[in-house]
Amino acid sequence: MRAVAAIAGGYGVAALSSVVLALCLPAAFGMARSEATMTGLLASFAVFALSVMWVFAARTAFRAWSGLAVAAAVLGALLLLLMRTTGAAA
Repeated sequence: MRAVAAIAGGYGVAALSSVVLALCLPAAFGMARSEATMTGLLASFAVFALSVMWVFAARTAFRAWSGLAVAAAVLGALLLLLMRTTGAAA
């Protein structure tokens, strides 16, 4: 069960963080969109690794899933906010 959480949940959180960074960096720091996309992509590898470590460090599988769900919910809400304010398409 933890392996599924690590693979699927970690991928979901990493993908969301990549998109959020790709939209957030140009808006916040004036970075070029291509550089922001590459930065988001590279950062997603670290986020995926941290998510996997979190899943196997959590005491229970429920705590692992809930931690991933909270991170995904926060990133998803931030993504929706960024899409509305920047006018970006999904």
